[in-house]
Amino acid sequence: MTSVIVSSPYVAQGNTLKRLMIQVIIALLPGTFAYAWYFGPGVIINICLAVLAALAFEAAILKLRARPVMPHLTDFSAVVAAWLFALCLPMHSPWWLVLVGIGFTMIAGKHLYGGLGFNPFNPAMVGYVVLLISFPREMTTWYLPNSVSGEGLGLLDALAYSFGGADIRQWDALSSATPLDQVKTAVAQGISITEIRLSPVFGEYGGKGWEWIAFWWFVGGLWLLFTRTIRWHIPTALLVAVLTMSLIFYLVDPGIYASPVFHLLSGAVVIGAFFIATDPVTAATTDLGRIYYGLLIGILIYVIRVWGGYPDGVAFAVLLANMCVPLIDYYTQPRVYGEK
Repeated sequence: MTSVIVSSPYVAQGNTLKRLMIQVIIALLPGTFAYAWYFGPGVIINICLAVLAALAFEAAILKLRARPVMPHLTDFSAVVAAWLFALCLPMHSPWWLVLVGIGFTMIAGKHLYGGLGFNPFNPAMVGYVVLLISFPREMTTWYLPNSVSGEGLGLLDALAYSFGGADIRQWDALSSATPLDQVKTAVAQGISITEIRLSPVFGEYGGKGWEWIAFWWFVGGLWLLFTRTIRWHIPTALLVAVLTMSLIFYLVDPGIYASPVFHLLSGAVVIGAFFIATDPVTAATTDLGRIYYGLLIGILIYVIRVWGGYPDGVAFAVLLANMCVPLIDYYTQPRVYGEK
């Protein structure tokens, strides 16, 4: 009798890159719809343009590298990177700004190091930071939520704005600094947070609209945890670090330091915790290392927000922590079985 010997592994988990990316896209949908609801269809235009441009850049670079194109285009990694990048942009961004950022995302952030799996920095954050440093005016032109302005841009107006077919000066009255930026500027001018919170752009706990968007990012993050697409270590450590840092300084002087809830529900903390910092390629790989990695990002976010030159700081915090990942992994490797 002839026996057939099959080598391990004997049971496949069924987790493919494509499946993981689809789970991330599903988790992004609630927050994306909330974003469009409060700020108009500009964010959808940004996402569509960014995804199409990312796929085009991906195909062109793979052709230049003599690599197969279709397997990489259909694994949805470029779609997820482009989607996250587009969510970081102001909701009504000119088309050229999206293309420039996506170019840096796909070329400098991903393929310059050898492609997916070899990039040490989060590609979406690379593209975003390049734009933030290079085009500060365009990257700080944010629009008021529809509930505040009362006349948000419709789809045709948003398309005309994005592709240069309209006079953008007519919408200047609808633009404003983000709540985080307003708080930072007010504190620098000696105005207390209690006074600045009387502005109509603030809701009960955070920026009007932003607090609900953060809630739906949190729902999406729970979906990622439920489906085991991500693990709990990084988002938990990051959120705990932001809440702890903000609570300490809020108790010291609530007049110049915003509350922990405001920091949590304003800006990109929640989406950063569940969708950006958890990138499996650029994050720490050990369980203890993931906790240190999340804590480091959370601390850096608060430091940059309060004492740095940028009102949010999630992107810079993630990139700085990416630089520390090799060191974190080196010192948090678990003990080999049998080693004394």
